[in-house]
Amino acid sequence: MALALFDLDNTLLAGDSDHLWGCFLAARGIVDGAHYERENERFYADYRAGTLDIDAFLRFSLRPLRDNPRETMERLREEFIAEQVEPIMLESARTLIARHRNAGDTLLIITATNAFVTAPIAERFGVPHLIATDPAEVGGQYSGEVEGTPAFREGKVIRLEAWLQDQHLDLDGSTFYSDSHNDLPLLERVTHPVAVDPDPRLRETAASRGWPIISLRD
Repeated sequence: MALALFDLDNTLLAGDSDHLWGCFLAARGIVDGAHYERENERFYADYRAGTLDIDAFLRFSLRPLRDNPRETMERLREEFIAEQVEPIMLESARTLIARHRNAGDTLLIITATNAFVTAPIAERFGVPHLIATDPAEVGGQYSGEVEGTPAFREGKVIRLEAWLQDQHLDLDGSTFYSDSHNDLPLLERVTHPVAVDPDPRLRETAASRGWPIISLRD
C-alpha cells in the first residue's frame, strides 16, 4: 500500500482557496476590504514568485479567526465552500483520487493553507488524511498564531516525516501531485513526483528531470 499525496490549491482545485478566502472575507465586510485585498494580492504574488514570508502571511491570514467569533467564522466558511470552492473542485481530480483509492493507496492532502479552511474541502474530496497549517487555539478560540510548523516548502517535509512516523508508514512507492515550485522540497523526496498544471518554474524543472506533467483542468 503506497502513499498518494496531493497538493490542494491549483492542483485538485482550479484556484487557490487561501487567496479566495481572503477575497471572500473582504467582500463580506469581515475585514477592511481595500487594505486587506491589497495585502492579500501582495502575499499571493509573493507566493507565486517564491518569495513569500510565510510567518508574515500567517499573521495576516489568521487574524480574522482571532478577531471574530468562532461560530461566525464557521458559518461563513460553509458559505464560502459552497459558493467559492465547490465550483472549482475538479472532476478530473476526483477521478485521480478515486484511482488511487481503488488501488488501495493511502490518501493524504498536504497543503500550506490553514486547516480551518481546508479540512472541510478534504472531506468533500473524500480524502481521509490532511496535513495543513494548524491555527493555534487558546480556550476554544483561535489565537491568530500557528500551532507547530507551517506546512509550507520544507515545512511540508518536516510535517510529513512526523506524520509518517506516527502512522508507521514510509515514502516507498509514494506519489506527490503538485502545481507549485514551492513544493520542490517534497517533490524531490517522493518516489513518483508529478507536476500538475505546473507554474513555469516547476514545468521547467519537471521537464529537465523527466517528471510526468499532467493536467486536471476540465
